[in-house]
Amino acid sequence: MKFLAEEIEEYSAQHTEEESDLLRKLNRETHAKVLNPRMLSGHVQGRFLSMISRMIRPDHILEVGTYTGYSALCLCEGLTDRGKLVTIDINEELETMTRAFFDNSPYSQQIDYRIGNAVDIIPTLTGDFDIAFIDADKKNYIAYFHLCLEKVRKGGFIIADNVLWSGKVTHSELKKSDKDTQLLIEFNRMVHEDERVSNLLLPIRDGLMILQKL
Repeated sequence: MKFLAEEIEEYSAQHTEEESDLLRKLNRETHAKVLNPRMLSGHVQGRFLSMISRMIRPDHILEVGTYTGYSALCLCEGLTDRGKLVTIDINEELETMTRAFFDNSPYSQQIDYRIGNAVDIIPTLTGDFDIAFIDADKKNYIAYFHLCLEKVRKGGFIIADNVLWSGKVTHSELKKSDKDTQLLIEFNRMVHEDERVSNLLLPIRDGLMILQKL
């Protein structure tokens, strides 16, 4: 679902900082070679993630759901010189492509890319994270939220992608028939009512839920 008129989206993209040559190449190759390229964060959302990271200047970032690495590279743009990003994905098939782009980026030494189940890996991580970005399987969004909340420092941020789910969260007829829609409705309700965080749902692309740990 398009939330804005196409000409407004195009105007916004035209008046947003351009993506780097590396990100442009990754965007192009993902669309050419990978199934479901819509999962890529893309230009405008990527610039938003970069801006948030540059505002916070994080030492530690946790990403749940790497896909082809576009959002990870955007988030890395705000890392401190000694900062690290841990990104977790369960899909081994994209590892070679993703690692190649990480290795060719300025952040190759700052990215810890792990293949495996995030539910198992997150509890093993040490240190406080400044930002956690959740963009993975929807069935585990609530579990990822609780796991990330334990790892994010007080005042740190959790960002969850796809929380509008192409607008399906507002369609009453889908609430019972579509499992992912049900799960995202429950996730949005739960974090909105959780007194441990403040929240803001932004209708950027497919919806970003911004949470700050209180």
